[in-house]
Amino acid sequence: MGLLQLLVVAVLASERRVAGAAEVFGNSNEGLIEFSVGKFRYFELNRPFPEEAVLHDISSNMTFLIFQIHSQYQNTTVSFSPTLLPNASETGTASGLVFILRPEQSTYTWYLGTSGIEPVQNMAILLSYSERDPIPGGCNLEFDLDIDPNIYLEYNFFETTIKFAPANLGYARGVDPPPCDAGMDQDSRWRLQYDVYQYFLPENDLTEELLLKHLQRMISVPQVKANALKVVTLTANDKTSISFSSLLGQGVIYNVIVWDPFLNTSAAYVPAHTYACSFEAGEGSCASLELFFIGFIIMAFFFYILITRLTPIKYDVHLILTAVAGSVGGMFLVAVWWRFGVLSICMLCVGLVLGFLISSVTFFTPLGNLKIFHDDGVFWVTFSCIAILIPVVFMGCLRILNILTCGVIGSYSVVLAVGSYLSTSLSYITLNVLKRALNKDFHRAFTNVPFQTNDFIILAVWGMLAVSGITLQIRRERGRPFFPPHPYKLWKQERERRVTNILDPSYHIPPLRERLYGRLTQFKELFQKEQPAGERTPLLL
Repeated sequence: MGLLQLLVVAVLASERRVAGAAEVFGNSNEGLIEFSVGKFRYFELNRPFPEEAVLHDISSNMTFLIFQIHSQYQNTTVSFSPTLLPNASETGTASGLVFILRPEQSTYTWYLGTSGIEPVQNMAILLSYSERDPIPGGCNLEFDLDIDPNIYLEYNFFETTIKFAPANLGYARGVDPPPCDAGMDQDSRWRLQYDVYQYFLPENDLTEELLLKHLQRMISVPQVKANALKVVTLTANDKTSISFSSLLGQGVIYNVIVWDPFLNTSAAYVPAHTYACSFEAGEGSCASLELFFIGFIIMAFFFYILITRLTPIKYDVHLILTAVAGSVGGMFLVAVWWRFGVLSICMLCVGLVLGFLISSVTFFTPLGNLKIFHDDGVFWVTFSCIAILIPVVFMGCLRILNILTCGVIGSYSVVLAVGSYLSTSLSYITLNVLKRALNKDFHRAFTNVPFQTNDFIILAVWGMLAVSGITLQIRRERGRPFFPPHPYKLWKQERERRVTNILDPSYHIPPLRERLYGRLTQFKELFQKEQPAGERTPLLL
């Protein structure tokens, strides 16, 4: 009998562990959705609005609750009441409400729903906080909710901007909240600090299951600190708005942790996510990501910036004009070398291209996020100095400069080509510079990018291609002249040789005009009817 009792106890313990797991699945069709504090809940919402949600057995040491519901791209609504009111409901793909608990309150009810036609798969969770914890969005003056814990996210091709409402100090049940603007001493909300965190989803994966799974790592304060990258810390005097570089098709989750340094307590806002693209719209769609390859180096780069800033034409037209301008620029540089052989000008262009890439790599590192480089003047002067320094340093050994540029730029072109099919952050080395040249507000954006498995593999491929290309060129050019004469000079020498040397078979070649006329005559003969052989005499009547 003792063995049987032990088996029963083990089974009950196992069931308790299952019930306390992080994920609980359900369906809103049951009419009532029950929640537990700290437990993730998966469910599906359908029209019409609303579905009732409830929390029982609220502990007396809880002062306020934060409920949040997440979906990939379809909007859902959470409301205090069945009737939707602007200051009592929140709609979006990441929506949250703060529930301020009354004395002796042990049950809370709220409402969920969606206005979309299709069912929406959601993940939701309730988090509890005590009276010592700061209240996210407790001093909201900009958005509709009285207390707004949400992070509002906007994006375009260039930058992604998040905004949030300032927090307030915590307080006990039944007590009036501390005033938001009564003073700026250490006993007010002005002592609070805000840590902004950024979390990158795995590259090239836009699935709903992956997003909802990784959102669990950005909900509570310990999870955010353990998994995400802290970008910046703001004080209460700073503007609660941060900009980041948009990463087209790359899933990113943002969250803010408000910290009370006096009590050493903290609370997390409702995280927001974006892919910097749309799952529904035609232009900028996540299903067919627009990809940009920097024109044809110099001419295409500057021409693209020029037409983008001065004209309102569409993106496809931009690419066509960029390709045409790049072709013209390339042919012009080739013509200059072919006809005049001006080595210094050609090598200056080659060195500037290598300098541009090296300067872009420099600002692709954390150095680019330093506050001093948020000033456009400082950034462009420093960027230009690095780019110009390369051809200046190598002006005494132009062949080495040419070999280095061919190896590094050629291998990076392979990286960009691979990036058209595989997601990689290395394409943003140059794309971030282009964005800054096109958008006057991009200087305030943080240019963090994910660095994951694909990036390490492509970076290794880039390095191997560059090293092998440079090595091969150095071995091939060993013992040869630094630079051969330009083609026009060789052509002229060959022409003079043929004119004066009657033993050269090319001396007896007819002029080009006669050769073309002969070819044309042969072509006409192909369409003429064959004449019959023999002689015919007509009959005379």
